[in-house]
Amino acid sequence: MKQLKIANIPGDGIGKEVVAAATDILKTVSEVHGGLKFEFTEFQWDCRYYLEHGAMMPEDGMERLSQFDGIFLGAVGDPNLVPDHVSLWGLLIKIRREFEQSINLRPAKVIKGIRSPLLNPKDFDIMVVRENSEGEYSSIGGSMYRGDDEIAIQNAVFSRKATERAMRFAFELAKKRNGHVTSATKSNGIIYSMPFWDRVFEDVAKDYPDIQADSQHIDALAAFFVTQPDRFDVIVASNLFGDILTDLGAAIMGSIGIAPAANINVNGKYPSMFEPVHGSAPDIAGKGVANPIGQIWTAKMMLDHFGEEELGSVLLNTIESVTNDGFLTRDIGGRHTTQDVTDEIIARLKKN
Repeated sequence: MKQLKIANIPGDGIGKEVVAAATDILKTVSEVHGGLKFEFTEFQWDCRYYLEHGAMMPEDGMERLSQFDGIFLGAVGDPNLVPDHVSLWGLLIKIRREFEQSINLRPAKVIKGIRSPLLNPKDFDIMVVRENSEGEYSSIGGSMYRGDDEIAIQNAVFSRKATERAMRFAFELAKKRNGHVTSATKSNGIIYSMPFWDRVFEDVAKDYPDIQADSQHIDALAAFFVTQPDRFDVIVASNLFGDILTDLGAAIMGSIGIAPAANINVNGKYPSMFEPVHGSAPDIAGKGVANPIGQIWTAKMMLDHFGEEELGSVLLNTIESVTNDGFLTRDIGGRHTTQDVTDEIIARLKKN
């Protein structure tokens, strides 16, 4: 039997509710289908922890997390308690950077029973591979002066190593899907980093002659996400472009509350981390109305990462059967609670 040690970090707000829901579902998957056992350890590292200790995690936090096979994260941040840049850089981004989680995967597809705001979504099924370690989100820059003379400089950093790594990941993923990779660029306006990005993409594409490859400027690509989302398969994008595209992907699915994500360490040195795209939503925290599907779909991505694609497919199909039968939270036009949706998914998993 395969045993997986998972560090649960529910985080703030609705993270506590949806992580609990998705953990119950993962336990059900392992109980019903056998061959897999999860051992969960929970860490209450959140903004209230920061208020008490002056940090988002203890000094040995990263060392403790390194002992796990994976990290299951809920949501980070409560601006009413701690500024977002403090909470994010102290926990989420710290884990991403120090554990070399250089790839961020975010799918967007039509989910049965959830109405897309698009008139004709045509069953789109997109996977965005976002470079997750540098690019526009590098921490290089600075500011000087104040008042009318104030200046802020933010440097974007693109290395061939990280750029090529994300692109090769995208091409390898396309082999398992529909054989098409689109590069998100803006080389007609950003004169150094994006032409470099294009050159690396062209070099990598030569090693994959059986994969269809094309490039789209990010502004046009954003428009095509709305008008022709079904034309895309795998999209590879820089840190900023990937971040924006995937929030748009969540919107055309029908709610950011259903969008999952995975932060992948590709060298095997450290655990990967799995988190939904949505935030902590402090306005609805504790009310029992949060949509658990983003976290549960994230659990499916974790199963896939550990080589349990068949179980992952069972879980996603079960989610879709539940949503298709109208078990929806209010953010997607329903009236059911977090627990209602969770209980129904568990019940159907036990019947399969």
